[in-house]
Amino acid sequence: MTIRVLIVDDQIVVRAGFAAVLGGEDDLTVVGQAGDGAEALERATALRPDVVLMDIRMPGTDGLTATPGLVAQGIKVLVLTTFRRDEYVFSALRAGASGFLLKDCEPQDLVDAIRTVASGESLLDPSVTRSLIDAFVSGTVEVSPRVKEQLAQLTERELAVLREVARGLSNVEVAAVLGIRPTTVKTHVNALLGKLGLRDRVQATIFAYDAGLVRPGAS
Repeated sequence: MTIRVLIVDDQIVVRAGFAAVLGGEDDLTVVGQAGDGAEALERATALRPDVVLMDIRMPGTDGLTATPGLVAQGIKVLVLTTFRRDEYVFSALRAGASGFLLKDCEPQDLVDAIRTVASGESLLDPSVTRSLIDAFVSGTVEVSPRVKEQLAQLTERELAVLREVARGLSNVEVAAVLGIRPTTVKTHVNALLGKLGLRDRVQATIFAYDAGLVRPGAS
């Protein structure tokens, strides 16, 4: 199956570069380009891409503003930016983005990220993950009191699984840590996502940090 991609960036040269990288992949097709968030929404409605590569800072309608509208259409959004600022990461993910990469990533990393997001999974650039952790260390992320009520919905096993997921472990790795089957882990992940109203593992990770379930350096 071919993955349809819409590239959104205010710089024509950047869009052309991304298009050139993706053009060499048999399973990826660039169906269009846009120069800002408003144009992205317009073009997405007409072109129906599977994934939108979205810049954050653009004149006019920025990427963060446009992302919820794209997600509402069932389109996956992969944010690409030159900025590592924590508020951009949190804003993009909470707006519904499925992933966050820096523009200086390797071409193959970009290609792999698109495939990952298109498959329904989510991802964060390793340096962005480090940025998220640093934000919690410095106390710059506000903890919502509402999460305590949400935690009460989870069983002890679901809480344990959530902690390991937030540490970045795969289902197989979580199973090894907790001494259960990977299929059981998958069942618990699906259950906790449903109870908390979360879309994927990235949102689950954010929730776990918000709730204080995990902290940097925890083993």
